Amino acid sequence: MRHKIVAGNWKMNKSLEEAKALASEIVRLVADVNNKAKVVLCVPYPYLLPVKELLSDNKKIQVAAQNCSEHESGAYTGEVSAAMLKSMDVPYVILGHSERRQYFGEDGKLLAKKIDKALEHHLSPIFCCGEPLEIREKGTHEALVKRQIEESLFHLSGEILEDRVIIAYEPVWAIGTGKTATSQQAQDMHAVIRKHIVKKYSQSVADNISILYGGSVGAANAKELFASPDVDGGLVGGASLKSKDFTEIIKAIA
Repeated sequence: MRHKIVAGNWKMNKSLEEAKALASEIVRLVADVNNKAKVVLCVPYPYLLPVKELLSDNKKIQVAAQNCSEHESGAYTGEVSAAMLKSMDVPYVILGHSERRQYFGEDGKLLAKKIDKALEHHLSPIFCCGEPLEIREKGTHEALVKRQIEESLFHLSGEILEDRVIIAYEPVWAIGTGKTATSQQAQDMHAVIRKHIVKKYSQSVADNISILYGGSVGAANAKELFASPDVDGGLVGGASLKSKDFTEIIKAIA
């Protein structure tokens, strides 16, 4: 079912005490937000349980991991499995973030395995796709994003895709750069993704999947971005590290 979602990706930031303080501030501020947006805090692995405990029975805010292994278990030093995340009752995991693709060489084939492993353990993947600047300038960004989705998601059934998967479109050229796609650029790409899902599955599946925008979302531009008909919320980077800014972004959901 299609939901409005604001997910904050903390990346590799904050000490434990800072993370707990930030989570506590967000809980306090979000308590006064009356919309139906789901809020997800994508925190570093060591902070998942401490932050989850702070959230307690908070129904509006949940946690997510920033990645998981394609392996079930074994001699993979430094990796964290989907089974481990499930054992901590973590409901979401980011997969395919552009930084994982760029710095760790993750490709569509690998991400398809990670998607399957996450779903096997009843985690909801937040699957990231998007183009770098040179691809956007060549005009081949639509083809690239379609291919990313095909390679990692189109082996799934329509029922699983619409019920369990969240897509986040993130133009790589707008991540951490201060540049942001215009609301029209964001809407156009979200519409491309939704139409591609229609072509593979059905209008119903496309209508029911949440597609988030990720690319320098801030308090100043969130309302305009989220007003786009195919944009169901945001995957927020830097602004999610500031409780007041993040709360203003959540408030921007109609």
